[in-house]
Amino acid sequence: MIGVLVGFAIIAVIIGVGYLIGRIGLLGEHADYALSRLAFFVLSPALLFTVLAEADVARLFSDVLPISIISAVVPMLVFLLVARFAWRRSVADVTIGALGSGYVNANNIGIPVAVYVLGDASASAPVILLQLLVIAPLALTVLDVSSHGHRSWGRIFLQPITNPLIVGSAAGLLVAVLGLDLPDFVMEPFTLVGSAAVPVILLTFGMSLHGRRVLAPGSARRDVILASSLKLVVMPIVAWFVGHVLWGLSGHELFVVVVLAALPSAQNVFNYAQRYGRGVVLARDTVLITTVLSLPVLVVVAAILAA
Repeated sequence: MIGVLVGFAIIAVIIGVGYLIGRIGLLGEHADYALSRLAFFVLSPALLFTVLAEADVARLFSDVLPISIISAVVPMLVFLLVARFAWRRSVADVTIGALGSGYVNANNIGIPVAVYVLGDASASAPVILLQLLVIAPLALTVLDVSSHGHRSWGRIFLQPITNPLIVGSAAGLLVAVLGLDLPDFVMEPFTLVGSAAVPVILLTFGMSLHGRRVLAPGSARRDVILASSLKLVVMPIVAWFVGHVLWGLSGHELFVVVVLAALPSAQNVFNYAQRYGRGVVLARDTVLITTVLSLPVLVVVAAILAA
């Protein structure tokens, strides 16, 4: 548990620094917008390329992958049904809320947790693979189409191969699958640039908190509460049920899949919302609430399942 606490403490400090930067106006009025675009188009693709390029292929396609698919789809589907058909939310807002319900922070928190709690730095790699090569392309296509106000089939088919996050992930996966050993002078620029992604995203997230109150009236509070509840409670329970009852996992293997499902909503959800200008408050509040409350959830999971 020390590793979990350390990981969350580091993240909290960086977000706090971002809040102070926004509060004193150090970088100007539109700095968070510029930084979010930098992270989306440059930093994050480089990070994802290096993470997947250096991952063990056998680990990427382990039992964690199908269990993660099911545990993510269930809360996302619940949010979609409630928000779209009961609350009549827009397609873009439903997409952001669904991502908040099942798209986990497999990088910024998942990797430290994998190292310090699960004892394997690549434990979160299957989830990263699932999210960036399956969930993200679908969600970003929906956001792109809904934001442009028309449904061009050319745009739909080209969106996955023009999105920098997906391109970076696909390239990294290709390197891993082919077993390519790229020289240091090729990998080092990606490693150097990608290392800035996590702090920049966290700083941008902190800057966005200045002047805003979480769960403020008129800020889609029930959407945030629903997405946060699905993420923190339903998703880990589904992962335990599928892993233990359907897959027959136990011990450390079961612990791994439930811990990964109990991770908070990813900062990338906020990054996507900010990039397309849809559901920004919903994404910000859901990410913040799940980040804070996932710590006690992880502690409970570890107390029950850790060997």
